[in-house]
Amino acid sequence: MPLRLIFMGTPDFSVPTLLELVAHGHEIAAVYTRAPKPGGRRGLGLQPTPVEIEARRLGIPVLTPKTLKTPQALAELSAHAADAAVVVAYGMILPQAILDAPKLGCFNLHASLLPRWRGAAPINRAIMAGDAETGVMVMRMDVGLDTGDVAMAERVAITDGMTASDLHDRLAPLGADLMVRAMAALERGALQLTKQAEEGVTYAAKIEKAEARIDWSKPAHAVLRHIHGLSPFPGAWSELALDAAPPARIKILRCELAEGAGTPGAVLDDRLAIACGAGAIRIVELQRAGKAPMQAADFLRGTPLKAGARMQ
Repeated sequence: MPLRLIFMGTPDFSVPTLLELVAHGHEIAAVYTRAPKPGGRRGLGLQPTPVEIEARRLGIPVLTPKTLKTPQALAELSAHAADAAVVVAYGMILPQAILDAPKLGCFNLHASLLPRWRGAAPINRAIMAGDAETGVMVMRMDVGLDTGDVAMAERVAITDGMTASDLHDRLAPLGADLMVRAMAALERGALQLTKQAEEGVTYAAKIEKAEARIDWSKPAHAVLRHIHGLSPFPGAWSELALDAAPPARIKILRCELAEGAGTPGAVLDDRLAIACGAGAIRIVELQRAGKAPMQAADFLRGTPLKAGARMQ
């Protein structure tokens, strides 16, 4: 019979898994998510998380505790009498007492091929590192940072054309299907767990704003992967210096490898090919400060480039 579950998640990435669990008949006793935060623009007020929005639409009770480390939080979670908890990008540490509360355990969907890229930003880091593939894994949680035993995995190739947004959108539904299959196996008592390898451990540290500035002295492929790994947020950026005009700060959202060479940061032609330390990239999509994203061709119509333009 279907499982009685607690679902714990916060961003858009979590939503497909919640919806798939409901669609496959599992009973979601409660949804745990982060508390609403102020909107990005004035006047928006507090904005609920994507998971909270979907949970309330489905009529599922929503809880937004600030901590799970108190006796009250443990008692509240235990009162749901859940068979298991499903955790997808929740954003809060689960102490041992919480992990032990559901009788069958807590199961996390992680967007990497563990033990590579444990931690907060596995999608971004896999692209930025030039990885050829990544994936999603279901693991039974323990108190370590993504160190639990793995149940199931799916792999995805990373192409040079993929941005973090593209890969996110590929992995989210794939992970939802994987978690549904894992819960079906758990329900049958047939879920097999395997310890993670001790070799190949890497950590996907949270993306810092200071990382977003583009280093044009790096080879073109590294620049491309850096740009795509940070697209659309926070967005890799540079300043375009034009003759007789102040530098214009732009985020580069999508690019491709291009022919040509020159001084790193030099604009090589009138179609936004930029020289790197070795080789060049061509900007395909960009965003000026305070403006909406636009195609490079649209940008060039309003900002024609002349000899001497360069990326600082």
